[in-house]
Amino acid sequence: MTPATLDATVLEDLVSAAVAAPSMHNTQPWRFRLRPETHTLEIRAALDRELRAEDPDARGLHLSVGAAAFNLRLAVAHHGWEPVLRLLPDPHEPLLLASVRLAGRRPSPTSAAATAVDGLYDQIWRRHTSRSPFSPRPLPGPLWAELLDAALVEGARLHLPDPDETHRLLALTYEAEARTIADQERREESRRWIRSPADSDLGIPPEALGPHDAEGHLPMRDFSALHPPSSQPAQPFERHPQLAVLATDHDRPADWLRAGLALQHVLLLATRDQVRASLLHQAVEWPDLRWMLRDPRSGPEHVQILIRLGYGPEGAPTPRRAATAALA
Repeated sequence: MTPATLDATVLEDLVSAAVAAPSMHNTQPWRFRLRPETHTLEIRAALDRELRAEDPDARGLHLSVGAAAFNLRLAVAHHGWEPVLRLLPDPHEPLLLASVRLAGRRPSPTSAAATAVDGLYDQIWRRHTSRSPFSPRPLPGPLWAELLDAALVEGARLHLPDPDETHRLLALTYEAEARTIADQERREESRRWIRSPADSDLGIPPEALGPHDAEGHLPMRDFSALHPPSSQPAQPFERHPQLAVLATDHDRPADWLRAGLALQHVLLLATRDQVRASLLHQAVEWPDLRWMLRDPRSGPEHVQILIRLGYGPEGAPTPRRAATAALA
C-alpha cells in the first residue's frame, strides 16, 4: 500500500490515535485535514475550544497539539509508513500548528525497532490520567533514564527534583490552586468543562474527577471549585510524591509543541511499564508562579508542565470525539 491508496479505515485509525492524546480539561483543541495531493495530515488549532482565562497565550493548547502530533507520528509508523513531522509548517497559516507527511513505505525495520513502535502504539489506548494517590514504591532508575532520554529526543528536558525541591514545587502548585479558585472567571471556565459523556464527547466526566478533587486536596485540580482550600492542605495527598519537571530552553510556540511531543513520549513509556500519571498545570497558568517553578541550578529554562508519576489505580477514561468529527 502506498500513501496514494490510503483508505478511509486507515485514515480513521490515524486520527483516532491522535485524538487520544491528553489536553487541558479534555478540550481536544484540534482539527485534522488530509491533503491527499501531498499525502499529509495537518493539525490545526480549534480556537472555539481554547481556554481564554486559564490558557490566554494558548501555550497549553500547543502542548496538547504536540501530544496529538506524537500519537499521529507513531500511528503512521505503526501502519508502515515513514512519518515526516513538521512543526508550524506554514507561517502564513497561524492555525496550522503541525503536519505529518506519509513519505512512502518504511524500509523493513528491525524486529526490535518494530516492537518498540508497536509497543508504544498500543499504549495510546491504555494511557489515562489517574487522579488517585499513588503508592510509595519508587520508579526504577532505568525507567527514569529512559524518560529523560525520551524528552531529549523530542527537544525538551525532564528534571527529577529532590524531596526539598518537590516540596517547593507542590507549594507553588497549592498557591496556584488557591488563586484559581478565588478567580471567578477561571473557576467558572473549569466548571464549564465538567460534562457528562451522555451530553458531550469533550470535557471531564464527573466520575473521572475522583473524590480528592472535590475536597480540594492537592495536588489535583478542583474542577468544581466548590471547596476553597485552607491556608495549608489538611493532609498530604501522598507522603513522597514523585514529580518530573518538563522544561524547554526557549519559550516560543515551537517549543510548546516540542514539549507536547516530549510529554506524550514520556507518558506512553510510563504507561508501558504500568506507571500512572497526572499533570499538574496549575502553577504554569500564572506567569509569576511559572517563573518560580524553574530551578536556577538547571539554567534559564522555561517550565512547561509538572508530571506526577507513580504506581496506583488506573485512571478512568475520558470521552473522545470520533475521528470523523475531528476531520475538517
